[in-house]
Amino acid sequence: MLLRLDLQLFAGEKTEKATPNKRRETRKKGQVAKSQEVSASLTLLLTFAFLSVGGKSFIEGCLNIYRHSFQEYLLWDLSIKSTQLMFNQLLLDVAILIAPIFGVALLAGFISNYMQVGFMFNLESIKMNLGKLNPIEGAKKIFSIRSLVELLKSIFKISVTSIIVYLVIWNNRSELFLLGEKNIWDSARFVASLVLKLGIYVSASLLIMAFCDYLFQKFEYEKKIRMSKQDIKDEHKKMEGDPFIKGQRRAIQRQMAMNRMIAEVPKADVIITNPTHFAVAIRYDVATMDAPQVIAKGQDHVALKIKEIAKEHKIITVENKPLARALFAAVEIGETIPEELFNAVGEVLAYVYYQEDRYKGMMA
Repeated sequence: MLLRLDLQLFAGEKTEKATPNKRRETRKKGQVAKSQEVSASLTLLLTFAFLSVGGKSFIEGCLNIYRHSFQEYLLWDLSIKSTQLMFNQLLLDVAILIAPIFGVALLAGFISNYMQVGFMFNLESIKMNLGKLNPIEGAKKIFSIRSLVELLKSIFKISVTSIIVYLVIWNNRSELFLLGEKNIWDSARFVASLVLKLGIYVSASLLIMAFCDYLFQKFEYEKKIRMSKQDIKDEHKKMEGDPFIKGQRRAIQRQMAMNRMIAEVPKADVIITNPTHFAVAIRYDVATMDAPQVIAKGQDHVALKIKEIAKEHKIITVENKPLARALFAAVEIGETIPEELFNAVGEVLAYVYYQEDRYKGMMA
């Protein structure tokens, strides 16, 4: 009794990797191995990288808006129409200016998500779930192990980024102390380059930590979707009754049977054809067979395939429409010819043997 109980407990332990079907089901529900840190850090890194390359044009665009505002717009007559026109032009200029930055951020988000989960569009994750409004469940999440792990991750990120910021500023301290002696343009240029350097270093370190977080999330995901041996057995039983799975299995079986049948064609003595719609391969060994046997048959493209193989192996093809139709309809693959078709098939075989003997005589 105790042994049976132990076996049941062991069978219920989730020690097995998830099956492909279980992975598909969890993916449909929006449950995937994904780290939000990857998207945020990659977006930050690519944005600062873009600003380091195209920051000059961005500053020039801001200055152009500034010049237009004080050199052109201030000279306009104040009216509703002029105000609307000014607002539309400013909105268009700002949109053109920040569109590349938004494009880079959008591209970074797409790349980070595609690298983690591939292409996935799921409506389950955006459905309203009133259970999330339960304060008791919310309190459990706040005081859970996962919340503690997230807190430790946040403290670690703050510590690492603070150290990076401190080191970068410390290495440039001499330049910072001389800012008061420089003009406004040189000071702004130095501060902008320092900010870009800080952004790239911090975002690169965050990306490394995000990759480690992704590995952790993947480990947690694999652990979460593990299955017990009993779960796998139940899933197998369920899939056995799935019409789609049965259809796939039958298709594979038909293909395997087709391949075996095609492999038997070179052993045939004659191919009886319709001539285009049907082809039946007949084999007869006097020493081992009581009657001729159908070793392959096919219709349309399968018949064409049989005739092609027969041509490759120099097997004689005989056109006999009634006999081909009768054999195709009455005899299954591997069965012998029925008694009512003996005479017709015997005449064809006699013709084939005669042709082969004459061919051998000509070769001699």
